[in-house]
Amino acid sequence: QVQLVESGGGSVQAGGSLKLSCAASGSIVSINFMGWYRQAPGNQRELVASITSGGTTNYVDSVKGRFTISRDNAKNTVSLQMSSLKPEDTAIYYCNANIVVTDRFARVRRNYWGQGTQVTVSS
Repeated sequence: QVQLVESGGGSVQAGGSLKLSCAASGSIVSINFMGWYRQAPGNQRELVASITSGGTTNYVDSVKGRFTISRDNAKNTVSLQMSSLKPEDTAIYYCNANIVVTDRFARVRRNYWGQGTQVTVSS
């Protein structure tokens, strides 16, 4: 019913920048929480950055000052601007969103995931 499509992943050298974007489409009424997770091989998936419908942001300590999360409510998108990238930022990044959708005759809130996009940072 709802799909999250990610873009912007790729390979960069340490110190470089990338911007990830995630667009939600479908029977969307509103989007509450939106966030970016990442998972490196052998590691658990961690929440990197999040933003609420009110614009409140939160970041994992390791990316504070380097990453910026933002959202465009009109376009149902969330972005993650990543700068001063480090090799330890290498991971698959996943978009996540809690979305209020229309299901039959009711409005319900559900959690959705993007397909993941690879970010590789080389020394």
